Amino acid sequence: MDVGKREGTFKPNLRQQGCEREEKKDERGGHGEMKAAAKSKTPRKPGQKNGSSNNLKDPVGVYCRLRPLSVPDQECCVKVINTTTVQVHPPEGYRIFRNGEYKEVQYSFKEVFNVGGTQKHVFDVVAKPLVDDLIHGKNGLLFTYGVTGSGKTYTMTGSPGDGGLLPRCLDMIFNSIGSLQAKRYVFKLDDKNGVEVQCDVDALLERQKREVFQTPKTPSSKRQIDPEIADMINVQNNCKAEEVDEDNVYSVFVSYIEIYNNYIYDLLDEGPFDPIKPKLPQSKILREDQNHNMYVAGCTEVEVKSTEEAFEVFWRGQKKRRIANTQLNRESSRSHSVFLIKLAQAPLDASGDNVLQDRELITFSQLSLVDLAGSERTNRTKAEGNRLREAGNINQSLMTLRTCIEALRENQTYGTNKMVPYRDSKLTHLFKNYFDGEGKVRMIVCVNPKAEDYDESLQVLRFAELTQEVEVARPAEKPVCGLIPGRRFKNQAFREELSRQLEIRGGPIDGDRERSITEVLLQNFPPMSSCELLDIHDDQTLPRLIEVLEKRHRIRQMLSEEFSKNVHSVKGMLQELDSSIVSKENYAQVKMAERDKFIAAQKTEIERLEKKAKTLEYKIEILEKTTTIYEEEKRNLQQELESKSQKLQRQVSDKRRLEARLQGMVTETTMKWEKECERRVAAKQLEMQNKLWVKDEKLKQLKAIVTEPKGSKPERPSREKDREKPLQRSLSPPPVPNAPPVRIRHRRSRSAGERWVDHKPPSNVQTETVMQPHVPHSITVAAANEKALAKCDKYMLTHQELASDGEIETKLIKGDVYKTRGGGQAVQFTEIETLKQESPTGRKRRSSPSSRSPAEEGTESEWTDVETRCSVAVEMKAGSHLGPGYQHHAQPKRRKP
Repeated sequence: MDVGKREGTFKPNLRQQGCEREEKKDERGGHGEMKAAAKSKTPRKPGQKNGSSNNLKDPVGVYCRLRPLSVPDQECCVKVINTTTVQVHPPEGYRIFRNGEYKEVQYSFKEVFNVGGTQKHVFDVVAKPLVDDLIHGKNGLLFTYGVTGSGKTYTMTGSPGDGGLLPRCLDMIFNSIGSLQAKRYVFKLDDKNGVEVQCDVDALLERQKREVFQTPKTPSSKRQIDPEIADMINVQNNCKAEEVDEDNVYSVFVSYIEIYNNYIYDLLDEGPFDPIKPKLPQSKILREDQNHNMYVAGCTEVEVKSTEEAFEVFWRGQKKRRIANTQLNRESSRSHSVFLIKLAQAPLDASGDNVLQDRELITFSQLSLVDLAGSERTNRTKAEGNRLREAGNINQSLMTLRTCIEALRENQTYGTNKMVPYRDSKLTHLFKNYFDGEGKVRMIVCVNPKAEDYDESLQVLRFAELTQEVEVARPAEKPVCGLIPGRRFKNQAFREELSRQLEIRGGPIDGDRERSITEVLLQNFPPMSSCELLDIHDDQTLPRLIEVLEKRHRIRQMLSEEFSKNVHSVKGMLQELDSSIVSKENYAQVKMAERDKFIAAQKTEIERLEKKAKTLEYKIEILEKTTTIYEEEKRNLQQELESKSQKLQRQVSDKRRLEARLQGMVTETTMKWEKECERRVAAKQLEMQNKLWVKDEKLKQLKAIVTEPKGSKPERPSREKDREKPLQRSLSPPPVPNAPPVRIRHRRSRSAGERWVDHKPPSNVQTETVMQPHVPHSITVAAANEKALAKCDKYMLTHQELASDGEIETKLIKGDVYKTRGGGQAVQFTEIETLKQESPTGRKRRSSPSSRSPAEEGTESEWTDVETRCSVAVEMKAGSHLGPGYQHHAQPKRRKP
């Protein structure tokens, strides 16, 4: 309380200075009230202050309201979780399966109004702050958004007995400024979104002119209220704004337009009606004033003085609004409606009687109440013709609004400078100033929780939640005029007291003037006697004069003594007051120092928190970028995984085809080798049969020799005779009937172009035979290797083994070199040449040669020579039991029987 008293001591000085400045201004201005009206810049943009208020931003306030279900047992897909969150779940039969569960989505808003929320509660939370800002010179935008039939028009307009946001806003405005309104036509609107302030004489002439030519545009407050709307505006709340400037005068102007098929129409236009040839309403155009604010050119703006007048104007335009009956809504709005409330205010002069003519001190604020048409799907409304065209234009304008909101959000979130497409729609072009920082923006999302609107409600709630991320610059405060506050009511109180005194005394105003201290003192002195001396012997006049003067002198001394006492007492009181003031000043300074320290600490804390917030925002931005990078990498990896999966599937299919092909080749090769084995077995059987036949023949000859008498034994012919007449051998038995024929391998050409690999193991013994194996164009190696085989196409292995008679037997195993599929070489043996050295005396003899007859010896010589010849000159052909391969084979010598 002490600080307040101390501060109050300085206010009269400031007010006195303000009065002096105002009086000087009035003296310079002369008779300014009788001059032409002054124009204001509307809405005026005051200069930026040194503070950081213009850098502050407020997010778009988004609220959600649920309407009750039309049928009590109807399926619901939206549920309220708490006062700020709703949950949307798919209805039965339309569940989105994800990981085995249906998807439930939650959306958060500034506040959620449940089904039981009243119109008053919605107004107090959403619209009341906007009306308070309107009265304090700030703009505001409030619009309802949602699916068709979700309760947007009901929220904005209301119903009989329960008014909506619009009548409650009007009621609050006129409750706040009812006694502070200016007379009609003191504020006059121009055609360029500006306002003029007229003097009292011009306003009076304008009122008389309008009374003579009464037009329906300006409703009269004395007329009977339409009973259709009487219940809507009968609001008993008496809600008022706080801290209304009582030294200003106010005037309210309203206008009502609709945006239909992307054209703007004036719903208050009262053009002449021609019943024979009616004219279609003319669309209005948008213009930009000198302060770059958008307005509707040529729109009707009506000055109203009460809630009833304003709502009657609204209801007159509401009857012209385009509505239609669809399958989803009986009264579906086919256009976006915009109800504009403009409030003009200007301060009074120092006397508190007249409006100041200074254009810089006139404030023009605006509140826009927008009822958006509901988004709808034509496959549900079954719209055709004009209804289909209207639905397309409604959805297009709402899509443009969504695009603008997303562009603003992207620019503010990522710091981009993307162009916001305001001009793509009349709706967004009209309100672009609000999103650029000309006032607060509030949105009410109306939701119908029935299951049939699940898809549309999901899209609406998703867009509304994203809208909260858009921030709008906070508007600047209006300037202060600098005049004495309370001058209106002081002037009124003075006039009332003056009138009361005049009524009591019934005299002039000077009779009521208080006498000065000098006059009171002079009246207390004794009256002066006559000082005129008419006779020289007059001895009474001078004594009387001396007595009066002495009496006056005594009174004067007494008064001076009393005055000096009073002066001392006043000085003491002043000293006491001064000391108390000094002590209070010291106390106030101490408190101010403490408060300054506290404020400095708070500023330091705020700076620290701001730095921390910036750091966190930077970290969040980095995390978002990292998340974006990871998501991109995840998508790339998923694409790579899908491509590799497809490639793996192709490889698996190729492998299966290859396995099937190889299986066929294995089967074919198996059959081929089975046939080859059968052929070889048949050839071997034939060979064994031939050998068995030879043995049978030998046994027969032996048997004939044994059983033949010795005397009749024929002599053994000589060697020459045998050579001339060899013994006829019996014919060989016929071949086996089913044995396959043996393919005879022809000897390969040993041309000079063939190269040989001469494989001579180091363990071989050098023989002293005359005939030595000699292979031209050969590469001699001690061990077979791939390098040598790659250069040649023939192979020969020199193999030595000890024969049964103790002699060294040399075999030359020959073969062809082939390239394999793996890039290596393989050798297929084709024939074997055997070289053997034996002594002519080394033949075997019988145990008793003297007892044998010559014939027997000749017979023995024959088969012995055949056997010996076969064992020495055996040449193995392809297809023998050696077979293809890279091995050393030695054929054992067959013993004689």
